[in-house]
Amino acid sequence: MRVVLDVNVLISAVISCQGSPGKILELWKRELFDLVLSPPILEELDRVIHYPRIQKRYNLREDHIERFLNLLKSETTIVDPTNEYSVIEDDPSDNRYLECALEGDAKYIVSGDKHLLKLKEFKGVVILPPAGFLALMKIEG
Repeated sequence: MRVVLDVNVLISAVISCQGSPGKILELWKRELFDLVLSPPILEELDRVIHYPRIQKRYNLREDHIERFLNLLKSETTIVDPTNEYSVIEDDPSDNRYLECALEGDAKYIVSGDKHLLKLKEFKGVVILPPAGFLALMKIEG
């Protein structure tokens, strides 16, 4: 099963392995699903994880960030979407997740983003919050 995790889920997983995002990342590391990402998502992750407010609040070490980014780049399916969508008008950058999921043949997008969650489904891709994905995987959140 292929899954797209949005940046807020990935960063939450890095900050704490205790919550639902951390548990989801652990499931991926145990190879219970394949993670699909795209260059725009990786670029957003790199940018957001380096925000000063995140650095200051969570004291993330650069070597830890680099290991995480390198792990994602080497152990995920990276797709370069050819189709662009303009489904989410309130936050057009969220369309990158739809594009990635469709190009990567993902069944799910896991997100805490209200614009994505409002869709619930797009062209056969189900959009779930982290706790919903854990329930689907039958893992306690």
